[in-house]
Amino acid sequence: MQVETKVIYGDEKTLEFVGGQSSYVERTNLTSRQMNGRLVRKTLSFSKELEMLKAASVWEDAAYNLTRPVKTLRLQKEEGERKFEQQSPAMAAGLTDHIWTVKELLWMVAPPLQSTRGG
Repeated sequence: MQVETKVIYGDEKTLEFVGGQSSYVERTNLTSRQMNGRLVRKTLSFSKELEMLKAASVWEDAAYNLTRPVKTLRLQKEEGERKFEQQSPAMAAGLTDHIWTVKELLWMVAPPLQSTRGG
């Protein structure tokens, strides 16, 4: 079986970045639904206000990228008892040097966001 790709929106470079298949996007959506109860289908915990959904989504993104080791990102070690060094997505991107604890994430003071709208 072969998958044929057709660009409808965007360009070839965007398609190459995503991997050319919708499975990457679907996997991301599943992870978000598992980590964020407000995105679960047919539940009582759905978001009734957009502001609360945005806040929960920001928390989910931060927790996923900073506090969770991802198996596919681990680095192989040559020495020692452990064969692999765990990495979070933020470590793989070079944004931090360790996997954060939830306490670290809660105590972190984020700088205020700059408005992109004029006025």
